[in-house]
Amino acid sequence: MNAIVLSILVMVTLSLARVSVVFALVVAALVGGLYSGMPLGDILDAFNGGLGSGAQVALSYATLGAFAVALSRSGLTEAIARKLIGRLSHESDHGVAASRAGKTVKWSIIGVLLVSAVCSQNLIPVHIAFIPIMVPPLLMAMNRLNLDRRLVACVITFGVTAPYMLLPVGFGAIFLNDILLSNINEAGAAFGLQVTADMVPMAMAMPIGGMAVGLLIAVFISYRGPRTYSMRAVGVGHVASADDVVSEREKRELDPLKPWQYLVLGGSILAALTTQLLTDSMVLGGLLGFAILSVSGVFRWREQDDVVTEGMRLMTLIGFIMITAAGFASVMQATGQIDTLVESSRAVIGDSQVLAALVMLVVGLFITMGIGSSFSTIPIIASIYVPLALEFGFSPMATIALVGTAAALGDAGSPASDSTLGPTSGLNADGQHDHIWDSVVPTFLHYNIPLLLFGWAAALLL
Repeated sequence: MNAIVLSILVMVTLSLARVSVVFALVVAALVGGLYSGMPLGDILDAFNGGLGSGAQVALSYATLGAFAVALSRSGLTEAIARKLIGRLSHESDHGVAASRAGKTVKWSIIGVLLVSAVCSQNLIPVHIAFIPIMVPPLLMAMNRLNLDRRLVACVITFGVTAPYMLLPVGFGAIFLNDILLSNINEAGAAFGLQVTADMVPMAMAMPIGGMAVGLLIAVFISYRGPRTYSMRAVGVGHVASADDVVSEREKRELDPLKPWQYLVLGGSILAALTTQLLTDSMVLGGLLGFAILSVSGVFRWREQDDVVTEGMRLMTLIGFIMITAAGFASVMQATGQIDTLVESSRAVIGDSQVLAALVMLVVGLFITMGIGSSFSTIPIIASIYVPLALEFGFSPMATIALVGTAAALGDAGSPASDSTLGPTSGLNADGQHDHIWDSVVPTFLHYNIPLLLFGWAAALLL
């Protein structure tokens, strides 16, 4: 068995068995490295060398976590939840989710999150930075509606992946033009292959259509039913008693947010997003937003340390997964087994173009599941897949579809991908959303499988 395949199987098996993803990644890296023949010292050097590339993103999430908790401490969480739930107040507790008002609020939440996720890739390219800020204030309303968070995870993941794979704007311009197009042309130059920018979105349309089908299945079939959650405080995780809920509600009604506080809260969010756009740094954006809330008196100055600590704790798991995933990816590349994996699969393919397309996509899935990023995977895959695709007689459009789909396959369903870690960071703010079973498994089933099938069809039809 190839070392890459073995390590991915170990990681997935341990993760599904509810072993911490961090430990699963470390064990899988060791198993894959040792199986490939690397000395233990070289494995540890490669792993440690890769850790740094994940530290920046982890720190970004930590600062955003502090900002999200600060927004919650300000009373914004309860204010938003109260406004949404106020529309349902005339309904009984047992009839809220099924009422007309309940359905309106439910679809409004889903629609707003989907639009926000799409805009985060193409219109206002903040990527997943909006999730820890926007989602936690909505959790109380979701709980009251018995809204299945697996559905919400699928909606957000679709919004932060599909647009940049199809629309050449924002992050889409980077993925489609600067990475996918340039790497295919670079790998195909020696073979006379030259593709143009207008061909790339057309080639990716069918695979992304598969993701759209998966989204519809998740929303209207798989997770359309209610799911019960406890009423818990964001960032704390304890179950609130009926008296606590009533007293908190009365407190907020007696002391509601003042107009100037709404202005400060809106200004802090706008400043955080604007700073990230101008500096390309989520760390600076989160720190500025937190600083504005701190000095404005929206929450008490002496609470600063508690807010930061709580925010860090909220994002600790996400941060460590990202750091460990970077080390894991470094070991996988150091094994030198990626080229071997592709070469060994050619013995299975034979001369069949149909089988060649399927095997190439499945191999791409294993590679990207380990690295966890389509952006980082394309330079690796394109150098191998472009000559292989041309050898089997695939057209330029089919070659684009094969490389683009193979790189995208692991992005939506990998435990180490920010496309799944992002939704978990917001939906698990009260400790009721499991990363593997509530984010990774649903997105893998609803996006990776359709993406593979539709990408396979695109390779054969284009």
